[in-house]
Amino acid sequence: MENPKNNLKRALREERPQVGLWATLSSNYTAEIVAGAGFDWILIDTEHSPADLENVLRQLQAMAPYPTSPVVRLPWNDMVMMKRYLDIGAQSLLIPQVNTAKEAADAVAATRYPTTGVRGVAGSMRATRFGRVKNYAKIAHEEICVIVQVESKEALDNLDAISAVDGVDCVFIGPADLHASLGYIGERLHKDVVPLMEDAIRRIKKAGKAPGILADNEETAKHWLKQGALFVGAGSDASLLARGADALAAKFKS
Repeated sequence: MENPKNNLKRALREERPQVGLWATLSSNYTAEIVAGAGFDWILIDTEHSPADLENVLRQLQAMAPYPTSPVVRLPWNDMVMMKRYLDIGAQSLLIPQVNTAKEAADAVAATRYPTTGVRGVAGSMRATRFGRVKNYAKIAHEEICVIVQVESKEALDNLDAISAVDGVDCVFIGPADLHASLGYIGERLHKDVVPLMEDAIRRIKKAGKAPGILADNEETAKHWLKQGALFVGAGSDASLLARGADALAAKFKS
């Protein structure tokens, strides 16, 4: 049995823009609903959601029949946690709060087996199709997509070094935390920060990596795509449900 191909990793390497959706509802049922919508990728969030390892497994299984690429955002840059999510079959990982080149290199190392990394070796787990993927340990890294998230002033200062780390496929800008780090808590498009994010996209692309960013709406997502971002989050399942419910309820209120 062959190791499943990571279509997202290939698309980013070929500089084909990929638009996706944040999944924060921590439900395999809603994950399956959005997986069939036609997005290039769906991100299962474990940093700002109640999702745990077993819950993420159920969401991955629900998405499996669909052509969308699942991405898992970890709660932290932790090698033990990363190992467990890789073992249940996640091939694309978003690692938050990466502030230095060393932290980026540590994230990459956690996705590689020795001697190039520190990932623990297991046999019959979901990632290997329960032992059916031959030579998995030797080829796994070819399909693993490492996305590091820069979302602080320190990370912005170290952006060129972070982007130069071998094994990093995508450098993702987190607007909310970046604004907070720069003194604009609660904002996402401040006039003094937007140019910094636009410049960051150019610097990431110049380094040969795919730039990513999360947008609030369709208009903002299209702006970031025009700026050269290749991995763009256009919204979230929770926001779609909340705003849709608000709009329907409003029609029945005077």
